[in-house]
Amino acid sequence: MKKKTKRMMAVAIGLVFMLGLVACGNDGESSDNSEDKTIRVGSKDFTENLIVAELYSLALEDAGYDVERVFNIAGSVIHTSITNDEIDLYPEYTGTGLLSILKMDLLTDPEEVYNTVKEEYDTQFNLTWLDYAQANDGQGLVIRTDVSKELGITTITDLQKHASELRFASQGEFDQRADGIPALEETYGELNWKSSKVYDNGLKYEVLKNNEADVTPAYTTEGQLVNTDEFTLLEDDKQVWPPYNLAPVVRNNVLEANPEIADIINEISATLDTKTITELNAKVDVDKQEYEEVAKEYYESIQ
Repeated sequence: MKKKTKRMMAVAIGLVFMLGLVACGNDGESSDNSEDKTIRVGSKDFTENLIVAELYSLALEDAGYDVERVFNIAGSVIHTSITNDEIDLYPEYTGTGLLSILKMDLLTDPEEVYNTVKEEYDTQFNLTWLDYAQANDGQGLVIRTDVSKELGITTITDLQKHASELRFASQGEFDQRADGIPALEETYGELNWKSSKVYDNGLKYEVLKNNEADVTPAYTTEGQLVNTDEFTLLEDDKQVWPPYNLAPVVRNNVLEANPEIADIINEISATLDTKTITELNAKVDVDKQEYEEVAKEYYESIQ
C-alpha cells in the first residue's frame, strides 16, 4: 500500500510539474505576441525625419500597434541602430543609402537608385526598403529671387554663366565635398564667384535675406523655400546630384511577422511629395510649431 501511494503521489507531482511547464510556455507565447505588436520607430535628428517618423508612428498606432519612439538618432549611427536591432524601422533617403551606406557609384535615375538600394540592403543587411515617396530631399542651390529675376537665372547652367557677378555663401565642406563644388564644376564648368565666404548653415537664409550673399547650398525640402518671393531653388538641369527620395527601411524579421506594416506605411509615403514635405518643414522651422503637432494635423488631414 505504501509503495502504491508513493507511486500515485509521484504521478500527481509529475502532472503538476507538466501543467506548470505548459502554463509557462503559454505565458511566453503570449509575451512574444505582445512584443510582436510593439514597433520601435526610429528617426534622425532633424525636422523632416522627425515629422515623417511621427507620421509612421501615428499610422501604426491607429492600426493597433504599440509604438516605441526612438527619435533624434544621429544620421551617422542610425544605420547601425537598425542593424543592431535597436530599432525596427525609420525614414531613410535613397541617395544616402546608395552613397553613404553602400558606397556605390553615383546614379541619377530615381527608380534605378531605389531598385539598387532595395536589392543590396536585402542581401547585405536583411533590411527592406518599402515604397519610396516622391518627396526628394536632395542637394541643391538657392539664389535670392530678386537676383534670379534680374539676371534670368533659373538653372545651374544659368548660374555658371553669371558666377562672376554673384557672392557665394558657402558652408565650408561643400567646397571640398565630392558631391559639392567639384561635382558641379566637373559638369557645368568652373564657378568663378565674385566672392565666396563661409557661413554657418543655420544662418544662410538670413545671410541671403540681408543681402550679404546671393547664392547658397541648400537641401531641396528646407522649410524656408516656401518663401518663393525671397528664395528660388535652382534646377539641376544636368542632373549632377542623385535623388534622395524618402522611404522607410524596415527589418525583414519585423516585416515577416507583421506584413501589414508595409501597406500601413506605404499609404503615408504615397501622400508625400517635395512640396508637401517642404510645407510641413516650414511649419516647424519657420512658424515654430512642434513637430508632433504638425505631424498629427497632417495625418488627420489624409484620413
